[in-house]
Amino acid sequence: MRPLLLVLAVLLAAPAWAVEPDEMLDDPALEARALALTQEIRCLVCQNEPIDSSNADLARDLRILVRERIVAGDSDADVKAFLVARYGDYVLFDPPLKPYTYLLWFGPALILLLGALGVSLYFARARQAPGAAAPLSAEERTRLERLLGDEEQGDEDRPGDRPGDRPGDRAGPENP
Repeated sequence: MRPLLLVLAVLLAAPAWAVEPDEMLDDPALEARALALTQEIRCLVCQNEPIDSSNADLARDLRILVRERIVAGDSDADVKAFLVARYGDYVLFDPPLKPYTYLLWFGPALILLLGALGVSLYFARARQAPGAAAPLSAEERTRLERLLGDEEQGDEDRPGDRPGDRPGDRAGPENP
C-alpha cells in the first residue's frame, strides 16, 4: 500500500505530466523506474521536453515502448541503448561524450570564449588612444614655415581666390 501512495504522490506532485492511465504499469516499483527513465528521454517532437511532459503522439509511443522494455526485463541502460540505436544520441538529455558529440558538449563554451576574446580585443583597441604626434624637428619646422609663408604670398597674387572675386559670390562685382 505504501509504494502505491508513493507513486500517487509523485504523480500528483509532478507538473502536468502527459502520462495517461492506460500507459501506467500495475507494479508501482516498475512504474517509478519508468517515470525516472522517461525524465531522461527527450521528446523528439518538442525537443526540450521529457517524453512524460509531452502530448505528442511520438512521445506517447516512446513512453509505451519504455514501459514494454522494462516489463520485458531490460535494464535502464538497455532501454537507453535501444532508443539511442533507433533515434541517435539526441534522444537523451545527457548524451555521451564521443568524438562526434564534442561540438555538442564544448561548442557553447567555445562560442562563449570566442565572444569574450572578441569583446576584450575590441575594448583593448578602443582604450589605446592614438599616439601623440612627435614634435617637429628644427629642420621640419623651418620647412613648414617656409611652405606656409610661400602659400600666404601666393594667395595675395591670385585674384580669383579672394571672397567676392569668383562668379556666384554675393559680394562680388557682378552681384550687387
